[in-house]
Amino acid sequence: MRDGEAMGKSNGIIEEKSFGERFYVREEGADANEGYGCYPFKRPMNEYIRKGFVCIDKPMGPSSHEVVVWVRRMLNVSKTGHAGTLDPRVTGVLPVLIEDATKLVKVLQSSEKEYVALMHLHDDVSSEKIERVMSLFRGKIYQRPPLKSAVKKRIRTREIYEIDILEIEGRDVLFRVRCSAGTYIRKLCMDIGEVLGCGAHMQELRRIRTGVFDESMTCTLHDLLDAYVFWKEEGVEDYLRAIVKPMEFAVANMPKVVVKDSAVDALCHGADLMAKGLVYIEKNVKKSTEVAVFTLKHELVALGTALMDAEDMLSARRGAVIDISRVIMERGTYPAMWRT
Repeated sequence: MRDGEAMGKSNGIIEEKSFGERFYVREEGADANEGYGCYPFKRPMNEYIRKGFVCIDKPMGPSSHEVVVWVRRMLNVSKTGHAGTLDPRVTGVLPVLIEDATKLVKVLQSSEKEYVALMHLHDDVSSEKIERVMSLFRGKIYQRPPLKSAVKKRIRTREIYEIDILEIEGRDVLFRVRCSAGTYIRKLCMDIGEVLGCGAHMQELRRIRTGVFDESMTCTLHDLLDAYVFWKEEGVEDYLRAIVKPMEFAVANMPKVVVKDSAVDALCHGADLMAKGLVYIEKNVKKSTEVAVFTLKHELVALGTALMDAEDMLSARRGAVIDISRVIMERGTYPAMWRT
């Protein structure tokens, strides 16, 4: 297999034109055996759904749990999970992971979030003062969860990466905020109002991104149901394949390594990844960071912690290079080519 062919055109995660810039090639000419495994986009429809996710544009009203249950019933699957709760009154991006993909829920829940919020001030305040006070909230902040939240009411440290005012009209302030997971925007509005000296509350909130999932990937519940019915009753797969995405997209931002077919089943049994099993190593892999492990067919095998930097992996001749922490692929997908 030539450079770039393994992780190129069909997976949408790594562009072939940038492959040489982003990856070290540890072993030239490694081939994917077509006798087992399957490229994510070529999976049969039932398997494609079971190993996928859908980004719902959550409407105002239902809870995140209700939306997840509706998706489960629509797709006639046994398990679904979401990556980040939205309150009933909050709208926006709600990734729902299906069956096998639910193994990624805990990983994705910790990803950063981005919102557009409408804050209402309880008194008149100059635009200059609003801008000055809101800029104070960039960086690490302390938050105590609201009384209505379902978590312990202890003070937590959260981080505001960006907070930008989009519009001020009278006492209404529309702003965008990019923050760490677990940040309460309702509480952020209250704290801003307290520092302003006038009080404030959150009037509306929409999540526009969580991790790699953004508004461009969303669909409505009606869209999902229509696409599923088209497939079941008319045999038309295109609409459903356009809405449901392979779970591999969910880890698009994580550093990656690609392994030989002969190493896959050992990883599925929880073995650490050894140096001899590596084919490609993304150059941004750093020691102690979380890494996604892929097959030559772009399938997600497991998640793990890098035991060394990419450059050291490239030159390593023996020993473990990644400590596997979370196995995603089922055992037996690839034949056992390892000795006990």
